[in-house]
Amino acid sequence: MTEKCVFDVPQSVIDRATHYCPGCQHGTIHRLVGEVLDEMKLREDTLLVSSIGCSVFLYNYLDVDAVEAPHGRAPAVATGVKRARPDNFVFTYQGDGDLASIGLAEIVHAANRGERLSVVFVNNTVYGMTGGQMAPTTMVGQKTTTCPSGRCPESQGLPIRMSEIIAQLGGVAYCARVAVNTVKNLGQAKKALRRAFEVQATGQGFGFVEFLATCPTNWRMTPVQANERIAAELIPYFPLGVFKDAPKEECA
Repeated sequence: MTEKCVFDVPQSVIDRATHYCPGCQHGTIHRLVGEVLDEMKLREDTLLVSSIGCSVFLYNYLDVDAVEAPHGRAPAVATGVKRARPDNFVFTYQGDGDLASIGLAEIVHAANRGERLSVVFVNNTVYGMTGGQMAPTTMVGQKTTTCPSGRCPESQGLPIRMSEIIAQLGGVAYCARVAVNTVKNLGQAKKALRRAFEVQATGQGFGFVEFLATCPTNWRMTPVQANERIAAELIPYFPLGVFKDAPKEECA
């Protein structure tokens, strides 16, 4: 019988043991990024900009050149990198505490300017690496180390929907929200990621993909419970879909 390989490590992903917590979906997203880089033959020309938080560890798992930015400043650093090296493919990889809080101004202005960048935004509704504090995307009632009784909308506001905000900005060519909790959603997530990379590669403008992801440790759940929470609680508030996919002539 002839053996056929149906599952292997993408060339762009470093084959090493993961340090992430059991059930964390950063690793799943890493794989999708690696697969798309391989399929689009971008690896040799890629410059990654990662920021602070669990997202910073991407440079340990992707076999590409990388720059580490201060907390929240990845879009600003990536803007400088892309303008200095316009022929390179440049993308940021950021978490919700990073992008939607301290880095909110950077991501909004980079998107509004239409910087030729792609952004991978991982939303797990909590500060993961830095202690489990409340993030801008923390759900109402969700308990964290800084809101132990649960997020209260009267005093702390509602969770920010970043994709809806980004999609309204003039320089954005593509914006989508995806999840990696099911096989079907994995397929849609990869398509969205490829499109966000394509709009940069073809000079159309700014590409943004938000990934809903688990954080079982800080959610105080098992991996299975955390994965189920994506469908039961996150997707109803953060609906999946493409929020903007502008024709090329609109992105000049």
